[in-house]
Formats: sequence, C-alpha cells, structure tokens
Amino acid sequence: MGRGKIVIRRIDNSTSRQVTFSKRRNGLLKKARELSILCDAEVGLVIFSSTAKLYEYSSSSMATVIERYNKLKQDHHQLTNPASEVKFWQREATNLRQQLQNLQECHRQLMGEELSGLSVKDLQNLESKLEMSLKGVRMKKDQVLIEEIKELNHKGNLIHQENLELYKKVNLVNQEKKGLKKKVYGERNLSAAVEGYGARNVCAANSVSQPPYSFTNGHDSHLPLHLQLSQPRPQNNETPEKSMQLGLQLH
Repeated sequence: MGRGKIVIRRIDNSTSRQVTFSKRRNGLLKKARELSILCDAEVGLVIFSSTAKLYEYSSSSMATVIERYNKLKQDHHQLTNPASEVKFWQREATNLRQQLQNLQECHRQLMGEELSGLSVKDLQNLESKLEMSLKGVRMKKDQVLIEEIKELNHKGNLIHQENLELYKKVNLVNQEKKGLKKKVYGERNLSAAVEGYGARNVCAANSVSQPPYSFTNGHDSHLPLHLQLSQPRPQNNETPEKSMQLGLQLH
C-alpha cells in the first residue's frame, strides 16, 4: 500500500517535530546540491531551526550569493521606477567605458607601450604576466607539435603497412608470372620434342617401307609398268650352256 497523504501543519509532539525536521532538512540540502550540479545554478540555502540553530548550503560562497542577491534586488527595485532606470543604465554605461579603458591600457602595456608611468613593482608584475603568458604559449605550441608528430607517425605507420601489403602482392604476381612462364615454355618444349620424335618415327617408317631400288619410265611415276621377259639373242662366241640373260623391257 502507498503512503497516506500527510496533512501539512505544525507537529505538536516535539520529538516527532525534531525527527521530521532532521529528515526534511537533509533532503532539502541534498536537493539544493543536486540542483546546483545538474543545472549549473548558483544556490544559497539558509535554515534556522526552532532551537535557533543555523544550517546553510551554498554552491560557491554564501557571502557572494547574498551580495549578488542584494544587488539584483536593488536593481530590480530601481528598474521599477523610470527615473531610477535611466540612472541605472547611465551608471552601467560608465562602468563599461571604464572597463574598456582599463583593458586597452593593459593591452598597450603588454605590447610594451606607455610604460613611462609604471613603477618598478608594476614593471615586475607586468614581466611576470608576460612570462606566464609566454610559458602558456610555449606549452600550447609544444602540445600542438606533439599531437602533429603523433599524427604523422600514425600516418607513416599506415603508409608502411600499405607498402608491405603492396610488396607482398607484387611478389605474389611475380611468382605467378614465373609459374606461367615455366608452364608455357615447358609445354612448348614438350610439343617440340613430341614433334621431333614423330618426325623421326615417320622418317624411319619411310626408310623401312621404301624399296632399295625403283623403276621409272621417265615420264610419270604414277603410270603402270609392264614387265615382259625377252628371249636372249644368240651371239657367236657364246655357248648355249651359258646362263640365259634376262632383259627387262619397258612398254
């Protein structure tokens, strides 16, 4: 079950009243602190208990918060009256002009101008400011240079990695080219060897199948040849016992 609604009125029992005060005071201080942190607000809280004890919380300084409150309260009261409003803005314009003159004078002194009216102490203070400014500028310059060096080193590492990858790819392509060359020249040599071997076999077969002698009619080698035995003619000084001589006639 949910809590019942509490009637907002004075608690008669002093003990219960003190316990409730302690709990709600702590809760109020906690809320004030959370409000100043979450919303970047300047908060000032003042609590007086029934026993005249003081409890306070301020996000910066209680004196600063009270001074700011009084000033704004006075300005608000002046703005409600037209004559007071004119005087207020005149005073604000005078303050702004004075601040501008002070800033211009400080700037000229930092640039090394109009130093005649300054005492030794003022010059020492000005020198300290310049040294602090120069130190800050040098620290910022060193920081920027370090960051640029880191960035350049990072880019150099990336480029180095890219170069390594490209070198690996080039080596792989070269190896593939060498393999293709070996394969192409190997096939050519093999085909040439096969052709030479076939040519040698054909020559050998031709030499085997070709007869050691041939006949020709002196005209066309494709014309048919007619062979016929002729009777030998007797000669005076030859005996019939001699072997018969065969002659070949071509028709």
